[in-house]
Amino acid sequence: MSHRSVSDKPSFQRRKVLLGLAASAALALPAMGFAQSPATAKINTTKLAVTDTEVTVGQLHSATGTMAISETGSIQAERLAIDQINSMGGILGRKIKIIQEDGASDWPTFAEKARKLLESDHVAAVFGCWTSASRKAVLPVFEKDNGLLYYPTFYEGLEQSKNVFYTGQEATQQVLAGLNWVAKEKKAKTFFLVGSDYIWPRTSNKIARKHIENVLKGSVVGEEYYPLGNTQFGSLINKIKLKKPDVIFADVVGGSNVAFYKQLKAAGVTAKTQNLLTISVTEDEMLGIGGENVEGFYSSMKYFQSLDNPNNKKFVAEFKAKFGPNAVIGDVTQAAYLGPWLWKAAVEKAGSFDVDKVVAASPGFELKSAPEGYVKVHANHHLWSKTRIGEAQKDGQFKVIYESNLIEPNPFPKGYQ
Repeated sequence: MSHRSVSDKPSFQRRKVLLGLAASAALALPAMGFAQSPATAKINTTKLAVTDTEVTVGQLHSATGTMAISETGSIQAERLAIDQINSMGGILGRKIKIIQEDGASDWPTFAEKARKLLESDHVAAVFGCWTSASRKAVLPVFEKDNGLLYYPTFYEGLEQSKNVFYTGQEATQQVLAGLNWVAKEKKAKTFFLVGSDYIWPRTSNKIARKHIENVLKGSVVGEEYYPLGNTQFGSLINKIKLKKPDVIFADVVGGSNVAFYKQLKAAGVTAKTQNLLTISVTEDEMLGIGGENVEGFYSSMKYFQSLDNPNNKKFVAEFKAKFGPNAVIGDVTQAAYLGPWLWKAAVEKAGSFDVDKVVAASPGFELKSAPEGYVKVHANHHLWSKTRIGEAQKDGQFKVIYESNLIEPNPFPKGYQ
């Protein structure tokens, strides 16, 4: 899979030829291959974990706890990308070594592990976090230590940092676009908002409420929040049945989704009589929930595993080959896969692993081989991408029923702050 733009340096092609020659003449690789690797002193002036043969990066996700259902896919996708990059010869002649840390679905633990990766391990980049709470916990650490974070999750926006690249979508690309679609297609006027109780759902719903009331001229007939890991939704479902909203707008996260959707179905709240639009259920969550419990509901994402394009078909095949035929790929998983490739491109353009140089080299880069189709790095460190609406299927996949044009990222939309 070629993940380079037309602007990549010709040294990449030379290394590729050298690696091909090495297959038939093993003795040729050490002398010639090493000659292609720039001196460490030139490409690493800021004491990062870079040697003549290796560059060390960090992975910081929840491998345990309530968020593991969502974050396992990110861990897998980043590993796949790094394995593929290493098989191509690495970056600037160096193989990528991974130090993996577990945030354990606990925000102080995320901050502690971020400090370890940056201050003790001196990693060149970190691929990590899922919830906005975990990102907010590590952000001061990355800014203080001048680290580099590739963050893969759709999120509420209202943030921009020199030290973070946001490879998922922000609220204008997911919340507003999704609401516009459901209002138009379902003639929706009344909405019931339900989310997990932390910054991303609360802020997303605040943005959603302003859009519903001020732009769509609709009304919010209920708004409820539940702790992470909550499994009791009976009283909420009774309120929804009483209010009879045109749309349930849901941003419940992690393992709570399993209980929420199973209890909705048990109470007779299904797509036959109720519209539901989620911004937090991907194929990863569907694996735990069961497609039969979500069938007919809608999800607003930029990526679905079922996307029909050559890039995605190749990506899905490679992902399943590595993680098994029953593995599924959700929106955040795909966005996590983009992180190592975007970092590789910026490092090679900069000719250095130094964070300031990598950051400066990133804006404007196009990744035409992204599984979602095409992305471009904006100067605000977010990506140009499309909004897609997927209809949940019984088999755990989504049928794409709407696709927007490319949407410019706008993390600080006027009138929504």
